[in-house]
Amino acid sequence: MKVDEKDKILDIKNLDITFHTSAGDIHAIRGVNIDLYRGETVAIVGESGSGKSVSMKAAMGLLDSNAIINSGEILFSYIDEKGETQTVDILKKDTKWIRKNINGNHMAMVFQDPMTSLDPTMTIGKQITEGMISHLGISKKEAYSRAVELLNEVGIVDAEKRMKNYPHQLSGGMRQRVVIAIALSCNPDLLICDEPTTALDVTIQAMILELILKVQKERGISVIYITHDLGVVAKVADYVNVMYAGRLIEIGNVDEIFYEPAHPYTWGLLSAMPDLETEDSRLYTIPGSPPNLIHEPAGDAFAARNEYALVIDEKEQPPMFRISETHVAATWLLDPRAPKIEMPETLKARIERMRKEAL
Repeated sequence: MKVDEKDKILDIKNLDITFHTSAGDIHAIRGVNIDLYRGETVAIVGESGSGKSVSMKAAMGLLDSNAIINSGEILFSYIDEKGETQTVDILKKDTKWIRKNINGNHMAMVFQDPMTSLDPTMTIGKQITEGMISHLGISKKEAYSRAVELLNEVGIVDAEKRMKNYPHQLSGGMRQRVVIAIALSCNPDLLICDEPTTALDVTIQAMILELILKVQKERGISVIYITHDLGVVAKVADYVNVMYAGRLIEIGNVDEIFYEPAHPYTWGLLSAMPDLETEDSRLYTIPGSPPNLIHEPAGDAFAARNEYALVIDEKEQPPMFRISETHVAATWLLDPRAPKIEMPETLKARIERMRKEAL
């Protein structure tokens, strides 16, 4: 249970972001609240376009120039070079300050496609060492030695030889390991992983997840996973934030989200996971599409796709209803006045199988 506020390293409060586009204003992030404590792993889950990556890019100070911050705070706490704890509101700092003082050395990001993260014209060694030389102020010789150690740490064989390679000379899995090495090179307090295994085959996916877990335990860093893959979440997360149409619609620890989901959208995500034991020959898909946030819905954004929607869902957004100390969900089905509706029987059976497999 989270009790010591001193260990909180990220506190996103009421984050609200609109993007100006030629088609109109898109209200992409609508009152998001996320907290993260030292050593924890939090997953942000949802379909493409739900706002997962935008929220974390805001935390990194990487928003595009057409982004308008309507409200909110992004409080980030880190240990400075004097060993003292500093807390800053990222939204109140300019891009130059964030690049110099936060990105890389205190907060680092691993993107889903390593080929877009790596410079094809620079050697692997150069790309790992330049951040250390800039942020840590160490010599080229020391940075080179540390880079070789990092490549060994992330499981790359013949590390010295690979220092001279260019990205196109490495496999996809090796490139992602290099990206992780770069992210870890300046000892960040927080590692944000944006779909880090999407472009990789299943075997390499498992190896990359194990690598991130290993590094996290050894270094005591906090990790945020951005993903649409609940299979990944089950393996790595302590807490899960389910996101839909720019809002968090269910938050809980990993057991609560997987075994006691309360929101119909979370039911749909769990039902859509591939399952060899299911009697249905077709993979379940949530009907319909996410709403266009240029035309923001008046009520619950999921209402049009929700077979359990109530009349009030069309008119008013549901508040967060508390289920337990760590579990909340934004669905009118949890209102005491709502009819009693339980999750589908097929999902109950699947959750029961998942419980047994976890034992």
